[in-house]
Amino acid sequence: MTEIIVMGGCMKPIYKRVLLKISGEVLAGDKGFGIDPVVTRNVCEQIKEIHDMGVEVAVVVGGGNFWRGRTSGDMDRATADYMGMLATVMNAMALQDTFRSMGVQVRAQTALEIKEVAEPYARLRALTHLEHGDIVIFGGGTGSPFFTTDTAAALRATEMGAEVILLAKNVDAVYDSDPATNPDAKKFDEMTHMDVIEKDLKVMDLTAATLCKDNNIKIHVFALAEGGNIKRAVCGEKIGTLIK
Repeated sequence: MTEIIVMGGCMKPIYKRVLLKISGEVLAGDKGFGIDPVVTRNVCEQIKEIHDMGVEVAVVVGGGNFWRGRTSGDMDRATADYMGMLATVMNAMALQDTFRSMGVQVRAQTALEIKEVAEPYARLRALTHLEHGDIVIFGGGTGSPFFTTDTAAALRATEMGAEVILLAKNVDAVYDSDPATNPDAKKFDEMTHMDVIEKDLKVMDLTAATLCKDNNIKIHVFALAEGGNIKRAVCGEKIGTLIK
């Protein structure tokens, strides 16, 4: 890992380009459903903080604050997944609007073509936006059913040449069991992609973890609720769990 450089009390980022994966549930805050504007602005302010440091930032957002999958046996999986993709587009639009209200240059792209609300996803166009200093938000998952937004994050990170996926979650690290139910759960500070795959630790789905392993993309898991953690992660501080 690149050495951390401290200049005037401010640490220099160790990554040039990152992909941040945010769950939809985070944007709901304590409400549990929909979009909490205070929480959403807080998330955007944390992202802006690293963007202002010169880090190129792509974002993949989930849709769990609106849609969690099939609600009955009458709905097939593909339909439910497409509905979930639409939920991620709403979240991408909300993030984009918040960034714009803060004066941040941002572009939302969607894997599902909805030209009236966002650009259709195009890899070269997204790369150009990043190189020009825009934050790029990816909605619509992969655009295909039967894949999670974790897989979408791994896919976009690979396509964008991101060095790391910042996996901002409700838990502060990776554990060998659920720390909410097991007080003796073991926390991992560092681990490998193969550890995640072989132990089936549910950090992200196996397709996503394998894609990250095959393309040598690090995964940094940490709690988003703690203010400043995104900056700490890109500066190389030892928070959460680093998978490499």
